[in-house]
Amino acid sequence: MLNIPLFISGSEIFVILFFVFLFFGSKQIPEIARMLGKGMKEIKKATDEIKKEINEADPTKDFRDLNKPQL
Repeated sequence: MLNIPLFISGSEIFVILFFVFLFFGSKQIPEIARMLGKGMKEIKKATDEIKKEINEADPTKDFRDLNKPQL
């Protein structure tokens, strides 16, 4: 069976941040953080809109015409 760790320890986070600084540089990291924040905001907005549409949907709406007698 695979033994996959689910959490990242403090030292692993430090190593990841070190390579991010090394690769991108300190000037580009705020821009990257802003882009990630905007992307997360758009995803949250889209999921909220989908939830709202699902909650407002009338499940019997499509079947109302089927219950009427055909003339």
